[in-house]
Amino acid sequence: MLFAQLNEYMAEVGLDASEQQKKQLVDFVGMLNKWNKAFNLTSVRDPEQMLIRHIMDSLVVSPHLKGSRFIDVGTGPGLPGIPLAILNPDKEFVLLDSLGKRIRFQKQVQFELGINNISSIESRVEAYQPEELFDGVLSRAFASIQDMLQWCHHLPKADGCFYALKGQLSDEEMANMPAGFVVTDTIELVVPKLDEQRHLLRVVKQD
Repeated sequence: MLFAQLNEYMAEVGLDASEQQKKQLVDFVGMLNKWNKAFNLTSVRDPEQMLIRHIMDSLVVSPHLKGSRFIDVGTGPGLPGIPLAILNPDKEFVLLDSLGKRIRFQKQVQFELGINNISSIESRVEAYQPEELFDGVLSRAFASIQDMLQWCHHLPKADGCFYALKGQLSDEEMANMPAGFVVTDTIELVVPKLDEQRHLLRVVKQD
């Protein structure tokens, strides 16, 4: 049933995936549902809602990614990083979270589903110093874009950018963009069966 729904949703937003990738995405929902009962990884309890609110909500970002090396900051159980990694096997994703139980879950997902382009790191973002900087810094966890830019300013390459996944946009938040940063794109995302606003902001550092 989830497989059929995933097919329908992906067709609706014009995303392609192999049967193997779709199986990995559905299996990821299964693992999230199973582990959630013990570890409380997400407030979403229903697998059909997980497919919409976690999988599709992540995948609709995929067409907007530029580059090959990304970090998902405050990734929780691996969102949006794991669905994006499944859909983009040619790109590399670092999943960063400060909670050990979330990292253990991600590593189990990587092992069971055979996802070779993710690495999970347990660290607070301000303490994490990567050996190599990133084309893109992703986050759907931060309360405000100001916090995201403040905590993650050291992560992108000179020509890299920040991808902030937001719900409804706040005029105040947009008006209070920190000095030295500029929003280059405000993209309205459409998630099948989700009657809520979703936006992707692309932000770059100004010299």
